[in-house]
Amino acid sequence: MRRFNALATAALGIVMAGAPLAALATDLLDVWHAASTHDPDVAVSQAVRDAGDARRAQASALWRPTVTLTGNVARMSADSRTTGANFSTPAFGQSNGVDFNTSINDGNASGWTLEARQPLISRERQARSRQLEISANAADLEWQSARQDLMLHTVQRYFAVVLARRKLELLRQQHGAVEKALAEAKDRFALGDAPVTDTYEASARAQNLRAQVLVADNELQLAQTALSDATGLVSPSLQTLPPAANVVPAALPPLAHWLALASDGNPLLRMQQTKAQVAHEETVKLGATSSATLDLVAQTGQQHLNGVGDFGPANNTTRQSMIGVQLTIPLYTGGYRSAHQQEAVHLEDKALAEVELSRQQISQQTRAAWLGLQAGDARIGALAEAVKASRARLDATQLGRQVGDRTTLDLLNAESDTSSAELALLQAKVDVLLDQLRLQALTGQLDEARLEAVNTLLHY
Repeated sequence: MRRFNALATAALGIVMAGAPLAALATDLLDVWHAASTHDPDVAVSQAVRDAGDARRAQASALWRPTVTLTGNVARMSADSRTTGANFSTPAFGQSNGVDFNTSINDGNASGWTLEARQPLISRERQARSRQLEISANAADLEWQSARQDLMLHTVQRYFAVVLARRKLELLRQQHGAVEKALAEAKDRFALGDAPVTDTYEASARAQNLRAQVLVADNELQLAQTALSDATGLVSPSLQTLPPAANVVPAALPPLAHWLALASDGNPLLRMQQTKAQVAHEETVKLGATSSATLDLVAQTGQQHLNGVGDFGPANNTTRQSMIGVQLTIPLYTGGYRSAHQQEAVHLEDKALAEVELSRQQISQQTRAAWLGLQAGDARIGALAEAVKASRARLDATQLGRQVGDRTTLDLLNAESDTSSAELALLQAKVDVLLDQLRLQALTGQLDEARLEAVNTLLHY
């Protein structure tokens, strides 16, 4: 396993083959560092992660005491009538059947209340706290997944530019060779040494290649624009993959090994699992046994009312303080709570189904990447032999063209086949590299340390 990881990362070494200014070329690590600070996806994922940290703080705060100060000022009327009261004073003695009447019409009312509340028992609050913690963990997983995706996209954009540039170079070389063949065909036709069809074939091929060069140039500009948008680098000179690079790992662990790693470590799958846990806590929060709460409550306050009533000026001040426990049990909510719980149950079923769907998709992606690596050695070997054969055929066709055994069309076809074979070989190597990175990302193992290890091989 360790040997495979070393080879998997080492295979990404890209150097400027034959370039006199290779030391000045931009390498993969330069591109990654630029993307990690410039790509908008970085800001998005970091904001999500920071929001997750805030959810952890919310989860802790749910079980801390809360203090509330309430004040009020209003215009108020009050009327108090008491009959049959017992009244006694030292001066007047005791009287029975006494009436007390007070009233204030449109008086000035003011008051304040200071309350401290400490939750003691609340299954609903406990479920909310777990939801916040799980959601914070999901934010970390989302950040990890986004970072791995950015690494993959950066490498893909990097090699998209490399491939587009190489394709344009080959087409330009082929176009130059066709233009040369066209000029030669015209000269030989003028001398009567070649038929006019050679001129027509070369001219048609030259026009076709001119159009292909324009298309390839557009593809290169689009690839460079995508890379520049993600990194802020304007048309960097990128190191390319050397022809002799061996990108196939010497030993590939079995598929079951990678499937197990993906099932345990894939960040997207783990994030989907956390969503299912949040949905489960929602059903717990809305259960009948979760509705009751017990709080420790301390409260003090004052209410004051003064004004003029039916019996003259009046003033009423009430002060009260208390400390104790408060039990709250919702008895009837009109069916809202039970309906809400049913919704939560169905949403939990949906989340569990999505977990299974994600597991299947990740398993398929892992299998595809592994199969691509398994066939990579044979595919690259076959394409390398095809390049050798096409070059040998091109040499033989050029010689045959000189002695008259091959036509201009044969030469042009041989040149086209050689360019196509070289480009196909480069594409196959890039595909193998990307499959290695995809396997590492699918198992949650792709990180910056791997790219840094790769970068040490770029200047060999």
